[in-house]
Parts: sequence; C-alpha cells; structure tokens
Amino acid sequence: MKEDDAWDPQQYERFRAERMAPGRDLMALVQSKAGMRVVDLGCGTGALTLELQRRLDARDTLGIDRSDAMLARARKLEAAGLRFERGDINDFRAEAAYDLVFSNAALHWIADHEALIARLCRALTARGQLAVQVPINDDHPAHIVAAELASEDPFREPLAGFVHATPVLAPERYLSLLAAQGFRAPHVRLQVYGHWLDGPEGVIEWVKGTLLTDYQRRLPADLFEAFLLRYRSRLLSRLTRERPYLLTYKRILFWAERGQ
Repeated sequence: MKEDDAWDPQQYERFRAERMAPGRDLMALVQSKAGMRVVDLGCGTGALTLELQRRLDARDTLGIDRSDAMLARARKLEAAGLRFERGDINDFRAEAAYDLVFSNAALHWIADHEALIARLCRALTARGQLAVQVPINDDHPAHIVAAELASEDPFREPLAGFVHATPVLAPERYLSLLAAQGFRAPHVRLQVYGHWLDGPEGVIEWVKGTLLTDYQRRLPADLFEAFLLRYRSRLLSRLTRERPYLLTYKRILFWAERGQ
C-alpha cells in the first residue's frame, strides 16, 4: 500500500468545523503585512490555506502536502496567488524565502522537532513569522488503545514493531527552542479544545481520519478491518456512554516573528 493511500479527504472533513477551529486560532496570531510570501506545510484539503491567503491578501501562497488525495481536493481551490504542490515536510528546505511558514496539525507526523524547528526558522525572511499548531493528545484513550493493539497478535508482526508515537515536545521546550533561534517575544500556549460529538462512536470516526491512518497504511486491508473491529470494542468499553459526547483535545499553538 502506498503511504498516502490511507488519507481520505471525505473522512477527514466529516469534522471540518472542529478541525478548522484550532487552525483559525493559529491564523489569528499571524501579523498581516503587505506582499507576503507564504508556505503552508501539510495543507491537506487546502481549505485553511485558502482562508489564510485571503486574510493576509498574500502575494504568493504555496500549500504543500504529500497526499495525492488531499491535493486533488486542494487544487480545486487554486487561484491567482494560491497554488498547491506535492511534497514532504521532511524534504522542505528553504533559505530566507518566506515571510510566513505556517503549519496546522501536520508537524506531529515529523520526527526530531528540535532539528525541524531550526530548519523551518532558516526558511524565514528577516522579519518572517513562524506559526504552528500540533496536537498533543496521546494520553487520550483513543491513542492508548491503538498503541495497545499494535503490540498484540495478530497485528504486531505485520506492523514490524511499529507503534504510533508522537514527537511533539512540551510547550516550554518550544519556547526555549524559539528563544534559541533569536526570537525575543514568542507566543506559546497549550489549549484544550472541546468537540461535541453525537456519541462516543464519533471518536472512532474522528481518528479514522487521522491517527488510524498510520496503522491502515501499514496493514493489509483485511487485517486493518480486524484491527478496527477490536479497536472499536475496546475503546468504547473505556469511554462514557454520554450523548452528546465531549471529545477533549489538547493542542499546542506557537507563533514567533523575526526581529521581535
């Protein structure tokens, strides 16, 4: 299975409003300036990239994503000053090229955040801005159950020992990294979002569009279906049966500007 085959824009956007909310909070931190050149790393379907381009009236906005399925949706939004390209954040290299490096809910798929942040900072112009949002919710039962199953038969051997683990750092560590890059007034915060779902089953639909893709692309289709059935049973046994169901989701948002 190709790595990107697991991404399904329709599944991801079942919770479009909930997923857009943290991105809009991140976007609100960005300072608008004339003639900005912007890159959105991990742009997904491009919906937030379009909002960002319009809000900033940017001269040039580039959205980058590695999923062909997501990009097929994003490219329908292309217009003057807004374009999308296939690319991997691991391969992103730029030197003093962008007035804004923006990434919403994408960098948690990338290892070694200390090196990553330094690399992204090198892409900024003299007064460039860095704006990032990453989820840090791996202590939620939805994540814990997936990790448990990955270590059990019959999934352990096909996964070759793989268990999804977040590379996301503590908020204070991002503050230290930004200070080390010369930013004097970075903004870093941990925010807990509450998403009201119809019931606890909605949590499964939520992670099918994100977390579980990491297992789906590594397992044969029939084995992933078995994984999903066992996951559903075990997770629902650990969640309350309240309707509507409150999904709590922790995220880190940080922003910094060169020269500030």
